[in-house]
Amino acid sequence: MDSFKADIEEIRRRAQTKMQDGAVTPFYKADKTKVVEVLNEVLATETVCTLRYRNHYWMAAGIHSRAVEDEFKEHAIQEQEHADMVAKRITELGGVPNLDPEGLAKRSHASYGTGKTLEDMIKEDLIAERIAIATYSEIIRWLGNDDPTTRRMMETLLATEEEHADDMAKLLVRIGK
Repeated sequence: MDSFKADIEEIRRRAQTKMQDGAVTPFYKADKTKVVEVLNEVLATETVCTLRYRNHYWMAAGIHSRAVEDEFKEHAIQEQEHADMVAKRITELGGVPNLDPEGLAKRSHASYGTGKTLEDMIKEDLIAERIAIATYSEIIRWLGNDDPTTRRMMETLLATEEEHADDMAKLLVRIGK
């Protein structure tokens, strides 16, 4: 491996230009406007998932509900943490997080869902997690090396969504469905 060489003087000069752009330097290769648009879809998805899990937490009933509602509550908290991470990244890119309730469901990749039975709730959550896994995987591929910071954030979200899907699948087995 060759030794690392960088034109530090040129990097310093570029760092002093457009300082109002914050973290977005000339080395940022993605279409910032499109990335913010996609991240607002992710934000809507995470917000809808937070709300759905919270609703399921409060509505869970039946013989198996105690263990399941604990899982719903934990997932709701994690989905909210995801939403916070995404909103922060949107602002770092100079965008505005879109949490306007009007259109939230349309921007979301997942549906809200209000299952009547515990089994229905778990299935709704599992479907939503599988949708997030598919769309987040696509976003990661789309970002490639053009925005490694957003890509790593999305990889973190993806890993958690995969855990959530596994949790929901195991809950279905646990309650005998």
